[in-house]
Amino acid sequence: MDARTGKAIDNNGRPANNLLRRLSPTDYALLAPHIAFENAAANELLYNPGDDVQVVHFPCGPSLATFLVPNEDGRDVETILVGREGAVGGIVSEGYLPAYTRIVVKFGGPFARIHVGKLEAAKLRSASLRNVFARYADCMLAQIFQSTACNAIHSIEQRTAKWILAAMERTDNENSVPLTHEQLATLLGVGRSYASRVLQSFKAEGILDTRRGAILVRNRDGLRMRACLCNEAVKNHFEEVLRGVYPSEEADRSSA
Repeated sequence: MDARTGKAIDNNGRPANNLLRRLSPTDYALLAPHIAFENAAANELLYNPGDDVQVVHFPCGPSLATFLVPNEDGRDVETILVGREGAVGGIVSEGYLPAYTRIVVKFGGPFARIHVGKLEAAKLRSASLRNVFARYADCMLAQIFQSTACNAIHSIEQRTAKWILAAMERTDNENSVPLTHEQLATLLGVGRSYASRVLQSFKAEGILDTRRGAILVRNRDGLRMRACLCNEAVKNHFEEVLRGVYPSEEADRSSA
């Protein structure tokens, strides 16, 4: 399946989510009867801090979810993006587990969903299924660690390039990302005017352009040159721990 079509199901009848595609036929059969599909709109709230996490959400195709940490000044700071490489909510939980962050749909599209209790019951029946989700939790933790380090040591310009590249990889779009100036500012934890100035500098270099509600990449290699290496570090860890799950052309072809 071409992820850009926004379809929830691939040509093999699996959800267009690389984590679910990674499961063996036996493990997937334990989950399949309990998976439901819904289209979620951009900015749809999945969880608020303190909510009881009852449903695991698997972004499919170009869909993206994001973790937002609320701060005392009223601003939310975005920590990580999750696309078709993973899931949000109740990955390794057992029983009641309150959400710590706000989890929101960043880019709308199809999501596969399963109740936490059904996932836990399936894990009890399969050690290999438990292993896959434990490994994904490790990858997500690595992504959070890398994001923390990135926010501490890299420039706004480097982080801007990194976020745009990360979104493009997850949406499988060659030259555009449906990202507004305001959304980018939230991703970076800066004011909208600051994010706009950074985009203007990239536009002046011929690296990207902007349209209403979207960023168009004119020079992807130039954007990579301006980005830090945090995306690469996360991808390398995914490949070590869950090979073929992080979005890439090879991974998508092998799962199609």
